[in-house]
Amino acid sequence: MSSQARALPAPAGLESSHDKDRWRHILRQQRCGQHPHPDAGHSPACEALMEHALQAVEGMGTIAAYVSVGNEPCTRLLLEHLEVEDRVVLLPVLGPHLSRCWGRFTGTADLAERAPGRPPEPGGDPLPAEAVADVDALLIPALAIDRAGNRLGQGGGWYDRVLPLRREGALVLAMVYDDELTPSPLPTEPHDQRVDAVITPEQWFLLKRSVFASGS
Repeated sequence: MSSQARALPAPAGLESSHDKDRWRHILRQQRCGQHPHPDAGHSPACEALMEHALQAVEGMGTIAAYVSVGNEPCTRLLLEHLEVEDRVVLLPVLGPHLSRCWGRFTGTADLAERAPGRPPEPGGDPLPAEAVADVDALLIPALAIDRAGNRLGQGGGWYDRVLPLRREGALVLAMVYDDELTPSPLPTEPHDQRVDAVITPEQWFLLKRSVFASGS
């Protein structure tokens, strides 16, 4: 763990913007141009993200995570490692009537695209959204994180709905690339949920009392 991360300037044109869609558009373009995921196999960034995520959740028995798609910070290697360790892992699934649910990860071979446009999901009966109350930590995706721990997500609102259901003390870790840590306050709404820590290819750190959060 480190506390040495420093914020990089916000992408051009976003320094004072409060338009979430504009932030998302530019950040997606930046991610596509600067952090493409290999068509096959994994990059050194994927391996580094796995190593830092494993450090962050060391000793934790039950974890909520996500299956990365496209150029998102990669979780595929992490899931493979957690499978070997036989840890309990919950992944987002789309339940009955488009409800937000969880599925028990039983192995990469069981992951499949079970709904158009959705990340791969595990099979088996879905667990209710409230199952997140059983996890020790949540590894969640983001497009950017600011110094206050505000997170800009993809816009679906999944985590803003399920994070309030977590138990007290459960750690929320956002996975981003290092140039997605911004000193500019991200546009927020009352329902937005903050994160406790950040995982990047270079390091992982708790936001509280970090160099990044203090701006020093």
